[in-house]
Amino acid sequence: MVNNVSRSMPTQPAAQSKPVTTTKNVTESKLQAPKETVQISKAALAAQAALKELTETHEQTVQEANRGDLQAKTLLAKEAAQKAQ
Repeated sequence: MVNNVSRSMPTQPAAQSKPVTTTKNVTESKLQAPKETVQISKAALAAQAALKELTETHEQTVQEANRGDLQAKTLLAKEAAQKAQ
C-alpha cells in the first residue's frame, strides 16, 4: 500500500492584533514638558545686552535714539564727533 506524504507545514492562524487604547492621563503626562526653571545671572544678562549692542546696525541705533534711548544717543554723538575731526 502506498501512503501519500505531505511535506507542507501546517498553517497557524495569524495573531489577532488588538487596537491600542490609551487613557487620557497617560497621553497628557507624556506630552507635558517637565517643570524646570533656570535663573540667568546678572553678568550673563549684561553680556547678552552688550553683544546685542555690538551687533546692532547704525539704522537700529538711530531708531532707538529717536525713541529716547540714552545709550543710543550717546553713541550717535560719539560717531558724529569722530566724523567731524
